[in-house]
Amino acid sequence: MITRPGDILLVHHKGKAVSYARVEHIAADVKPPWWQITLLILALPTQKVTWILREEYIDGGEFTMGGETMRLERLAPPQGPEEPLPEPPAPAPPDSSAPTEGPSTGGGKVVSLTSRREGKK
Repeated sequence: MITRPGDILLVHHKGKAVSYARVEHIAADVKPPWWQITLLILALPTQKVTWILREEYIDGGEFTMGGETMRLERLAPPQGPEEPLPEPPAPAPPDSSAPTEGPSTGGGKVVSLTSRREGKK
Protein backbone atom coordinates (compact mmCIF):
# COMPACT_ATOMS: atom_id res chain seq x y z
CA MET A 1 0.00 0.00 0.00
CA ILE A 2 1.44 3.35 -1.06
CA THR A 3 -0.91 5.60 0.93
CA ARG A 4 0.10 6.12 4.57
CA PRO A 5 -1.25 8.06 7.58
CA GLY A 6 -0.39 11.73 7.22
CA ASP A 7 -0.72 11.73 3.43
CA ILE A 8 -2.92 14.35 1.80
CA LEU A 9 -5.50 13.09 -0.69
CA LEU A 10 -7.67 14.78 -3.26
CA VAL A 11 -11.17 13.26 -3.12
CA HIS A 12 -12.93 12.95 -6.49
CA HIS A 13 -16.72 12.52 -6.73
CA LYS A 14 -18.30 11.83 -10.12
CA GLY A 15 -15.01 12.67 -11.84
CA LYS A 16 -14.61 16.08 -10.15
CA ALA A 17 -12.23 17.00 -7.35
CA VAL A 18 -14.41 18.00 -4.39
CA SER A 19 -12.22 18.08 -1.29
CA TYR A 20 -8.86 17.48 0.28
CA ALA A 21 -8.45 14.95 3.07
CA ARG A 22 -5.65 13.86 5.39
CA VAL A 23 -5.23 10.15 6.12
CA GLU A 24 -5.53 9.74 9.88
CA HIS A 25 -5.45 5.96 10.27
CA ILE A 26 -5.48 2.77 8.19
CA ALA A 27 -6.34 -0.57 9.79
CA ALA A 28 -7.25 -4.01 8.48
CA ASP A 29 -10.97 -4.70 8.40
CA VAL A 30 -12.46 -7.95 9.68
CA LYS A 31 -13.07 -8.98 6.05
CA PRO A 32 -9.83 -9.53 4.14
CA PRO A 33 -8.70 -7.83 1.84
CA TRP A 34 -10.62 -4.75 3.00
CA TRP A 35 -9.18 -1.86 5.03
CA GLN A 36 -10.70 0.79 7.27
CA ILE A 37 -9.29 4.19 6.32
CA THR A 38 -10.04 7.16 8.54
CA LEU A 39 -9.88 10.52 6.77
CA LEU A 40 -10.02 14.06 8.09
CA ILE A 41 -11.97 15.93 5.41
CA LEU A 42 -10.30 19.32 5.02
CA ALA A 43 -13.37 21.41 4.30
CA LEU A 44 -15.45 23.65 6.52
CA PRO A 45 -16.52 22.21 8.84
CA THR A 46 -13.83 19.53 9.09
CA GLN A 47 -15.10 16.04 9.79
CA LYS A 48 -13.64 12.59 10.29
CA VAL A 49 -14.98 9.73 8.22
CA THR A 50 -14.05 6.06 8.09
CA TRP A 51 -14.48 4.23 4.82
CA ILE A 52 -13.99 0.51 4.24
CA LEU A 53 -12.06 0.11 0.98
CA ARG A 54 -9.76 -2.31 -0.81
CA GLU A 55 -6.07 -1.47 -1.10
CA GLU A 56 -6.36 -0.59 -4.81
CA TYR A 57 -9.11 1.95 -4.01
CA ILE A 58 -7.02 3.57 -1.28
CA ASP A 59 -4.14 3.87 -3.74
CA GLY A 60 -6.14 5.64 -6.44
CA GLY A 61 -8.47 3.12 -8.09
CA GLU A 62 -12.01 4.16 -8.92
CA PHE A 63 -14.84 2.76 -6.76
CA THR A 64 -18.50 3.45 -6.12
CA MET A 65 -20.14 4.69 -2.95
CA GLY A 66 -23.92 4.86 -2.88
CA GLY A 67 -23.91 4.15 -6.61
CA GLU A 68 -21.70 7.18 -7.39
CA THR A 69 -18.11 7.03 -8.61
CA MET A 70 -15.36 8.07 -6.22
CA ARG A 71 -11.58 8.15 -6.38
CA LEU A 72 -8.81 9.09 -3.95
CA GLU A 73 -5.74 10.76 -5.45
CA ARG A 74 -2.64 10.81 -3.27
CA LEU A 75 -0.82 14.13 -3.57
CA ALA A 76 2.95 14.20 -3.54
CA PRO A 77 4.50 16.29 -0.79
CA PRO A 78 5.58 19.71 -2.04
CA GLN A 79 9.05 19.65 -3.54
CA GLY A 80 11.13 22.69 -4.18
CA PRO A 81 14.32 24.41 -3.27
CA GLU A 82 14.71 24.85 0.43
CA GLU A 83 15.13 28.50 1.26
CA PRO A 84 17.97 28.99 3.72
CA LEU A 85 17.10 30.69 6.97
CA PRO A 86 18.44 34.23 7.23
CA GLU A 87 21.61 34.65 9.25
CA PRO A 88 21.04 36.15 12.69
CA PRO A 89 22.44 39.67 13.05
CA ALA A 90 25.92 39.94 14.49
CA PRO A 91 25.99 41.08 18.13
CA ALA A 92 26.81 44.75 18.66
CA PRO A 93 30.22 45.50 20.15
CA PRO A 94 30.07 46.08 23.92
CA ASP A 95 29.67 49.66 25.11
CA SER A 96 32.34 50.16 27.75
CA SER A 97 30.93 53.52 28.91
CA ALA A 98 27.68 52.05 30.33
CA PRO A 99 27.74 51.19 34.05
CA THR A 100 27.13 47.56 34.92
CA GLU A 101 26.31 45.68 38.07
CA GLY A 102 26.14 41.97 38.71
CA PRO A 103 27.46 39.11 36.63
CA SER A 104 27.60 39.31 32.87
CA THR A 105 25.51 36.66 31.11
CA GLY A 106 25.89 35.62 27.51
CA GLY A 107 28.18 38.50 26.63
CA GLY A 108 25.55 41.11 27.58
CA LYS A 109 25.62 43.50 30.51
CA VAL A 110 23.15 43.73 33.36
CA VAL A 111 22.24 47.31 34.19
CA SER A 112 20.55 48.03 37.50
CA LEU A 113 17.76 50.55 36.97
CA THR A 114 17.32 50.86 40.75
CA SER A 115 20.82 52.27 41.25
CA ARG A 116 20.33 54.67 38.34
CA ARG A 117 17.03 55.90 39.83
CA GLU A 118 18.57 56.36 43.32
CA GLY A 119 21.42 58.40 41.84
CA LYS A 120 19.01 61.01 40.43
CA LYS A 121 17.47 61.86 43.84
